[in-house]
Amino acid sequence: MSKTETTIIILSAGKGSRMKSDCPKVLHKLGGKTILEYVLDTAKSIKPKKIILVCTEKIKKILSKNQNISVEWVIQKKQKGTGDAIIIASKYFSDNDNIIVLYADMPLISNQSINKLKESKKNSNLSLLTSNIKNPDGYGRVYRNKGKVISIIEDRNANNKEKLIKEVYSGTFIANGKDLKRWLYKINKENINQEVYATDIVYLAHLEKNIIHTVEPLNYQEILGVNNQLQLSILEKIIQKKITNNLMIAGIKLKDPYHFSLRGKLKHGKNIEIDTGVILEGKVILGNNVKIGTGCIIKNSVINNHSYIKEYTIIENVQIGENCTIGPFCHLRNNTILNNETHIGNFVEIKDSVVEKKSKIKHLSYIGNAKIGSQVNIGAGSITCNYDGFKKSQTIIGDNVFIGSNTELIAPIKITKNTTIAAGTTVMKNIETPCLVYNKKEQKYKKNWINPNKNNKKTTN
Repeated sequence: MSKTETTIIILSAGKGSRMKSDCPKVLHKLGGKTILEYVLDTAKSIKPKKIILVCTEKIKKILSKNQNISVEWVIQKKQKGTGDAIIIASKYFSDNDNIIVLYADMPLISNQSINKLKESKKNSNLSLLTSNIKNPDGYGRVYRNKGKVISIIEDRNANNKEKLIKEVYSGTFIANGKDLKRWLYKINKENINQEVYATDIVYLAHLEKNIIHTVEPLNYQEILGVNNQLQLSILEKIIQKKITNNLMIAGIKLKDPYHFSLRGKLKHGKNIEIDTGVILEGKVILGNNVKIGTGCIIKNSVINNHSYIKEYTIIENVQIGENCTIGPFCHLRNNTILNNETHIGNFVEIKDSVVEKKSKIKHLSYIGNAKIGSQVNIGAGSITCNYDGFKKSQTIIGDNVFIGSNTELIAPIKITKNTTIAAGTTVMKNIETPCLVYNKKEQKYKKNWINPNKNNKKTTN
């Protein structure tokens, strides 16, 4: 006798109109991942024979660009109910398989609960994932007679007595493929919306005197779905609380875990300290003894040992070496590499640049498309003029160069090591020999000049 295999169907073709968004509901993000990704990851962890994703053309077009998604695509062109979606998918599963149906807008469902369903199916014809909750409004109620499951009563169809039932149905179930097809084709479509409701299979299974079991999830939150922006925010809080708890257990010091957000993946060392209002996005790597100040945003970046990111600094796609001090209020952008012991200070912006060890850019400067040597000091207000309106050009600065305040470096340009550039200089040509560089400027005076606004009482500051 051949072993019964499992096929998982994920229903994700709903309109999601209550989200009031151009983005498909299941592609909204929670903790840096789409709602659907959570369900797909859980489904994969079960190691099924196949995953069938019932979705719209729009969702397929967006998701099919991701090579990590390996599913059987099934398009539901018209939304005629969950039962219709499963009927369309039935062409792709075997009569002998056990079929698990999941909903793409239930991101907290766990593989432990799904495995409980699989185990329950060994002694039943149909097993349902249900939960007893304090406020069952909006959920289908599990109607029983003498303990046996008879049917699922939709919230909108329930009478006052039935609305008091606390046991609700999540929509997730497991059934044999042959049984499921038979029940689906028996469903009565004569309703107001002319739709096929998958919940009707429960009553049909009962009429055939099949054994129907129910299984509770590990946590009632697993059956929470997302239908609007409010529910999305509630699930975001649940996910962030779980994330922060795990991080603190792992040794990270979060000064205010209620105002910290991880929207992706974090790999970290020991003795990490993160202040309030910090957001980490994408893939972030923190070494040992890293400290991050209030209000920082760090995306897809690496920060190595003993570095300190001061308040309100934004870091995107950057590599930072050891013993660096960054910020406050600076912006490090794409493809920037800062080597060990660099100091980047207040209101400095750097992009597409490499800064070698022990160099300092501490005040009000812009560095773009540059290679900066070691032990370079760049004074306040200095900038690389890297864009001429048509193309970006590179600035190369050698080791031990001192650049005075308010200097303009007109790229493309090279400055040899050990050069000193005086404050207020505009550098337009390569400097090939160590020297002092300055522009001759004459300071002029206009005698007997009086500010015309000095005695004007109407003048405002």
